[in-house]
Amino acid sequence: MFGCVLVANRGEIAVRVFRTLRRLGVRAVAVHTAADAGARHVRAADEAVLVPSYLDADAVLAAARAAGAAAVHPGYGFLSENSAFARACADAGLVFVGPPAAAIDAMGDKIRAKRTVAAAGVPVVPGRDEPGLDDAALADAALEVGLPVLLKPSAGGGGKGMRLVRDAAELPDAIASARREARAAFGDDTLLAERFVENPRHIEIQVFADAHGNAVHLGERECSLQRRHQKIVEEAPSPLLDDATRAAMGASAVDAARAVGYTGAGTVEYIVSADRPGEYFFMEMNTRLQVEHPVTEMAIRPELDLVELQLRVAAGEPLHFAQEAVAFRGHAVEARVYAEDPARGFLPTGGRVLALTEPSGPHVRVDSGLAVGTEVGGSYDPMLAKVIARGDDRAAALRRLDRALAEYALLGVPTNVAFLRALLRHPDVAAGRLDTGLVERSLADLTAGDGTPPEVLAAAALDRMLALETGDPDPWAVPDGWRPGGPAWTRWRIAPAGGEPVEVRVRGRAADAVVAVGDAEPVPATLAADAGTAVLGYDGRTLEFARVRDGAVLWLGRGGRAWALTEHVPAEARGGAALAGDGVLRSPMPGTVLAVKVAEGDRVAEGQAVAVVEAMKMEHTVTAPAPGVVTRLAARVGAQVALDAVLAVIEEG
Repeated sequence: MFGCVLVANRGEIAVRVFRTLRRLGVRAVAVHTAADAGARHVRAADEAVLVPSYLDADAVLAAARAAGAAAVHPGYGFLSENSAFARACADAGLVFVGPPAAAIDAMGDKIRAKRTVAAAGVPVVPGRDEPGLDDAALADAALEVGLPVLLKPSAGGGGKGMRLVRDAAELPDAIASARREARAAFGDDTLLAERFVENPRHIEIQVFADAHGNAVHLGERECSLQRRHQKIVEEAPSPLLDDATRAAMGASAVDAARAVGYTGAGTVEYIVSADRPGEYFFMEMNTRLQVEHPVTEMAIRPELDLVELQLRVAAGEPLHFAQEAVAFRGHAVEARVYAEDPARGFLPTGGRVLALTEPSGPHVRVDSGLAVGTEVGGSYDPMLAKVIARGDDRAAALRRLDRALAEYALLGVPTNVAFLRALLRHPDVAAGRLDTGLVERSLADLTAGDGTPPEVLAAAALDRMLALETGDPDPWAVPDGWRPGGPAWTRWRIAPAGGEPVEVRVRGRAADAVVAVGDAEPVPATLAADAGTAVLGYDGRTLEFARVRDGAVLWLGRGGRAWALTEHVPAEARGGAALAGDGVLRSPMPGTVLAVKVAEGDRVAEGQAVAVVEAMKMEHTVTAPAPGVVTRLAARVGAQVALDAVLAVIEEG
């Protein structure tokens, strides 16, 4: 085993690898940028080295040499599937904890990968994948394959640059958009066209191979619950497959790995029709550890630490078990916690982690790179953490995961945790009727409960009362609306983030009050609060919230949900901010302007594209809310914009 390993990554995967290194007694070295100097992964390492960027291969190698590392673990993302980096490690006398560079090359290009595995007898999706297709030739190829067709970048993965096209008229814009996103993400805008499998399910096989000719698979993971072609929830085993199909797909995945001389951890991804589960097609192979590897670790026997297995294989050790020893032991499900707003099309969010409570308990695991004080911005992928639960069967695993998510409290950064809980309780998810379009079809229902409950508004108003109370027994000194003859109502206007303010009337002190939220009837209520929690009595119920105040904003969290609330100040008192419906186009997220589609003086139609903003590897097209003339254009290609920054003004004319 190596004496010292550098982890060329950040966030939760770096913390997770350090956990294994510490258990093995291996010295762990982190790299970090200046912005990440206080990050959790830096504190989890034995030593940390500053680098300009996680993508600066020369700086990472210099850090490894300076720290005396014998090997480099790339995690996932960044340099993990960069064959040039793998070769550079070897040239520097360092072991790259991953497959050979030639295997990365073979599987990193989707066109070459399909041809390679097809030659080994692995079934592939029908399509056109000739290199060098220009836009016109690619459009012709797409029509030849037949609509609906999926446009995919030849380089890279993670759903970036993928476009589903059902109408021939959409092809030119889809090709241009896919090329632009692929070029930005991977430096290569080569695209291929594949038949789109209706009612598709995404199933992947975990494989492992050593340098002694041994190769095994560790069963499958179902990854069909996705948004924007990126995974949200993964589980093992798949509720779709029977034992015969599982064995056949596993053998096919091992054949794919052997076809490129693979060693280490890899994942072979397949598309399977829910209508014909015995028919499966190779999509791609990820030549690294997967985000969802904990699902496999928790669901199979023998019990394995896949990071440890990676390290041992990289150190030249043979696999210590045979295929016959691998079997499932119950069921495991993972949910990814993202900094995003599902109700706004999964747009990225951001902020500073003000309070954090992560679940724990038997058969519950959290992989996280977060700590109180962590700044979540738009520079990296929006995934913050993963919550994984195991049960004796699928229903038990889903219940345990839902309970764990209910205990998850992150205040300061809006997340998708409440959405994840709604998704896990969806009838089709509970029944195992999954496909990659389920989330998109059900999004309105899954986000329908995102309003602010009256008890939360009541707690915010009482929290405001509590902050103002002086403890003076003189009734004239208490801000409770007291007047001769009895107390009167104190009126607060509480504004949830992104919502309209609601009037909350309070009579009495916070410890003994009557509260009326909006037009509802008054009910008895009490509130006791400290720096971290608030306990609300409301209409006979007792509810505990995670609580933190950040300036004028009160954050409350409960049951996996979080609310940011402020005392509303009328717009005229703030100087009159522009409203969303007044022709002012604002950036829906902090990010970078990728494209500007209009010029000042242009006449635009309702719904016409005005600008494209990118953040956290996600593009969002901002469109005209109504027909008119562009009288002001603030957006500039390449410019950094804040959330709600003005991009353009469109006036009637």
